[in-house]
Order: sequence, then C-alpha cells, then structure tokens
Amino acid sequence: MFHGKHPESRLNAVSGLVGVDLTTDQVSLLGTFGDWLASEGAEAGGIGPVEAGRLEDRHIADSLIYAAAWEKNPSTLLDVGSGAGLPGIPLAIAYPQMGVTLVDRSGRRCALARRAVRVLGIENVEVRQEDVEKLTGSWDVVVFRASLPPAEALKVAPSLLAADGRAVVGLSRKAAPEFVPTAPPGTSVDVMKIGDGVLDSPAWLLRMTLMNTPPTNGSSI
Repeated sequence: MFHGKHPESRLNAVSGLVGVDLTTDQVSLLGTFGDWLASEGAEAGGIGPVEAGRLEDRHIADSLIYAAAWEKNPSTLLDVGSGAGLPGIPLAIAYPQMGVTLVDRSGRRCALARRAVRVLGIENVEVRQEDVEKLTGSWDVVVFRASLPPAEALKVAPSLLAADGRAVVGLSRKAAPEFVPTAPPGTSVDVMKIGDGVLDSPAWLLRMTLMNTPPTNGSSI
C-alpha cells in the first residue's frame, strides 16, 4: 500500500475533481499497482529509480487527472505509449466499465504492462504492441502521457477518435505552457489547469475535441 505523505487525501482530492467515488477495493488496487511499480516495475525499468518515493502523486493521482478532461464517462480509452501502464491502468481501475487499450511499440514494455494486468487481476485492459501510426480502430478518448510531443500527439489523434471523441495530452507539472500547438483541421483545442490542492503542484492538460463537440475556451479546475 502507499507509503507517501497523505496518500488517501490525495486520492480523495483527485476523485472529487473527476467525480468518481473510489471504493475501498479500488483504492486497494491502486495501492497494489503502486507497490508493484515501486518493486518489480522499477527493477524492470518501468519507472525511474527515484520515482518510488512519490508514486501516489506523480504517477497514480497524476494518471487519474486525465479523467477531468471528459464530461461523460467514455466506453473506450486508448493510452498511447503506455509503458508500464500509466495512465491507462489507474484509469482502468477507477472506471471498470471502460475498455482500456494500452499500446506501446516496445515488446519489453508491453510484457511489463501485461504482467501488471495479471498481478492486479483486472479484466478491462488489453495490451497491444504496435506503432501508433499503424493503429486501426477508434476510441472515445485517447491519452498521451509523456509519450509524444504535443504537436505530434494532436496530429495522430484525430484518426484514432470515435465520433465526439477527445484526446488528452499531459503538458506540465512545473509551469504553465508557453506554447500551445495549433488545432488540426476539424478539431479545437484548449488547455486545462488542475489547480492547487489536488496534486502537490499545479498541472496542465491539453484537450483536443472534434469540432462537433467544441469545448469551452480554456478552463481551470
């Protein structure tokens, strides 16, 4: 289980932000995933050696904030460049009715993600080894967490989105972004700020929406 500072209050803050009530079992699963990342995951290179001490904020809670970018719960989600399963696995735990696809081009990282799924015993996750440019299919939400530069993520996302779909790109945990990529044709983009009191520092997400469901012009949560 988590050993960082105030882990339960951190998860409570994030779950309140995204509007999901985490059950005791879900909190326990998130803790089990954190423990796995800190041990087997870290040994296999799934996270950096200094990350074990800040798992709940920098990886588990940070993964859950991606849900702040959608208004209604999606049925399907694609996590591009998922590595060991971030943010896809925490989101799959928080939204067990959502089908989650983790994709990564590395066979080693895919094997690691599959191992995590087996350890956790979750059944709503599929792991695929594939280049994002060759992916076929469509998803309600596509997320990018430190996998592609924002402009490149926005370029590949439209072909992966279902009607009314949305892409979410992690931008920064340090400072407000100085540059926001131009929206691809047929889409609109805005930047969401996750304010103080949720994570241990503000965070910014880039949200791209197909034009038939335009978002509000920027937002702060």
